[in-house]
Amino acid sequence: MNARFGMSKTKTLIVTALTTIAAVSALAPASAAADPAPGRSEHWGVITRNTVGSPVAALRDGPFGKYDVQGPSARPPYGVGSLGIQVADSSVAAGDAREKVDFGNEVDFHGDPVLGLNRVGFHVFQSGENVTYGGLRNMPNIRFEIDANLSTVPVTDNYTSLVWLPPAAPVTDRWSGYINATSSGTWYLTGAEGMATGCTSLSPCAFTEVKTRLNDGGAAPVILTVAVGYGRDSMWVGAVDGLRINQNVYDFEADGVRVHRD
Repeated sequence: MNARFGMSKTKTLIVTALTTIAAVSALAPASAAADPAPGRSEHWGVITRNTVGSPVAALRDGPFGKYDVQGPSARPPYGVGSLGIQVADSSVAAGDAREKVDFGNEVDFHGDPVLGLNRVGFHVFQSGENVTYGGLRNMPNIRFEIDANLSTVPVTDNYTSLVWLPPAAPVTDRWSGYINATSSGTWYLTGAEGMATGCTSLSPCAFTEVKTRLNDGGAAPVILTVAVGYGRDSMWVGAVDGLRINQNVYDFEADGVRVHRD
């Protein structure tokens, strides 16, 4: 034992080694520390090419309900955050002044089978003001950009949007329960695919019906992107959380998107 420092030679060597390791770790590339944590879902953000005007679609904390709302419906269903959406109806300097935004993922779902979708939906924070702006069904959408591969549409036409029109939110100024897109609301296809299937924005179809009409004997339809969005329609200011795509639930938090499996 070294009487002056109260430490043996062996302990001194161990401390020196640990100090060296710590110094080397501090010099490690930043990317090593930035690897996504387990359960984290990357590649989410505003799809710029689908954005019109200057709407907001941003990850945030809350909302936590109206001042007189308490209990579970006063907070997001997953974690403490959500996807906040703000879209105006008269701010674009063009013939159609309404805004539009999609917050989605252009990477992780690419090539997945449309006919394999069997569980889709989300939770929504709807306000009474939104109902005043556009009626009871003034709600955000779930959009799948897809290649429908319909045998009745030219092979060169490899793009359409499959859009869910939700029913009226069951509550306002607080978080809803899960709204099931496979059993409520209606769906439509844009462009020639809508006309070919009969599932248009003016004549939308039930989820099972639109899947049946997409399964027309040609190549199977595939997903290109997935998004939650709004527009071009009335003003809407609210939030969405717990987006479900089959076995995965996407939890929108201020620091990123987390995925829960069940």
